[in-house]
Amino acid sequence: MDETNQILLQRRQKAEELSQMGVALYANDFKPTHSIAEIISHQDEVIPDTEPNSEQRYGVAGRIMALRKFGKASFLHIQDETGRMQVYVKRDNVGSEAYSIFKKLDIGDIVGFKGNLFKTKTGELTILAGTVKPITKSLRPLPEKFHGLTDVETRYRQRYVDLIVNPEARETFRKRVDIIRLIREFLANRGFMEVETPMMQPIAGGATAKPFKTHHNALNMDLYLRIAPELYLKRLMVGGFEKVFEINRNFRNEGLSTRHNPEFTMLEFYQAYATYDDLMDLTEEMLPWVATEVTGSMTVSYQGQEVNLAPPWQRYTLEEALIEVAGIDPGLLSDPEKVKKLAHDHDIELPQNAGPGKAKTELFELLVEEKLIHPTFITAYPTEVSPLARRNGKNPEVTDRFELFITGREIANAFSELNDPIDQRLRLEKQIAERGDDEEIFPELDTDFLRALEYGMPPAAGEGIGIDRIVMLLTDSPSIRDVILFPHLRPEKKL
Repeated sequence: MDETNQILLQRRQKAEELSQMGVALYANDFKPTHSIAEIISHQDEVIPDTEPNSEQRYGVAGRIMALRKFGKASFLHIQDETGRMQVYVKRDNVGSEAYSIFKKLDIGDIVGFKGNLFKTKTGELTILAGTVKPITKSLRPLPEKFHGLTDVETRYRQRYVDLIVNPEARETFRKRVDIIRLIREFLANRGFMEVETPMMQPIAGGATAKPFKTHHNALNMDLYLRIAPELYLKRLMVGGFEKVFEINRNFRNEGLSTRHNPEFTMLEFYQAYATYDDLMDLTEEMLPWVATEVTGSMTVSYQGQEVNLAPPWQRYTLEEALIEVAGIDPGLLSDPEKVKKLAHDHDIELPQNAGPGKAKTELFELLVEEKLIHPTFITAYPTEVSPLARRNGKNPEVTDRFELFITGREIANAFSELNDPIDQRLRLEKQIAERGDDEEIFPELDTDFLRALEYGMPPAAGEGIGIDRIVMLLTDSPSIRDVILFPHLRPEKKL
């Protein structure tokens, strides 16, 4: 029998012994009166000696994280959601029967204590237990205390253990909650209304990605987990809501990486009578404010790089970025055949009917994107790769669109929205024609969305921001899996 199985057997034996002693292994009758953080805030009320007081003033529950047992007394550290502190359990205080039960407890067990406070000779704030109440028996040991849970895949797969033993993980997810709350606050203060749109959609629209497919039995129809909420949020603009946003999940049936998870959290917001320039200004205001609220500074450290989020941010057109950052000759970019050949020379495979806009976009992703460390807006994306964006009034070959890049990653995508139903129909039909018959799920024309546009949508601008990537940036997390509580993984190997 290996060591792990031996420990599991020992824990089950202890559980059986406690049960035979009349101890409820999974009790639900202890009510804490204080959290650990609240107790620590009461340090001024410390009793000067270690004798039990007739009134046990503090009741706290937590998981045993460290335990030193002696003959007639024991020291342990317990942890709750708010922190960690020491407890002193003395046989003479709790009684012989309670102490004999206590000595059968293990690291990982959840226990309640009632008592008063004192400070040890080393000055550590400690609860002097007058009452010990086993609450939950842990049948599995926590990772060895000096090494913690260090295996990355195990941390993702057993997030519940990761959160117990790694305070950094707990802090990351607390910050995630704060970031989302602050974004909501920022938008609400500017008159945006939060809405919810369908997660299951009859047509997978609003982006170019492979969807997850399911079937609704009662309706006898296929549905798709949404790849984006865009087309429904625009329907709300038609309906008269002029400032809307949604923070929710998108689903894309594609690969996994440090930047991609099959389900991820997006913020999408739309504003009537605004342009993409307005949204650049809004984004340049929102993200530095959120960063300052969360980290205390507009300068953050990400994987050893200092990133300055203070506005104003750099702005390039896509062609300017290819020239300034990648060093491409402007003459090549003005010749459709030469730019497609340049893409071919960089081993970029283009669809047979791709135009120069597709080639420029692919070259940008290969040669420029990872070099954009500090916040940079890239504008004037080719119309060819922007089927939902408004054409630029001076140059119809490009659109009024921007993408925001930080630390070499796309953070946001936005544009002045196309609200011409005739132009929109032509572009969607062209997009469908270019995708061909070899798609896993052949794209459909969303005729209801086109019908909505025919009723008239006000001029507007819309933007999508990857919440997970913002959290990665502000928590210095190298992988998207570090900021998603339960990321998707390959099936666990069976023993």
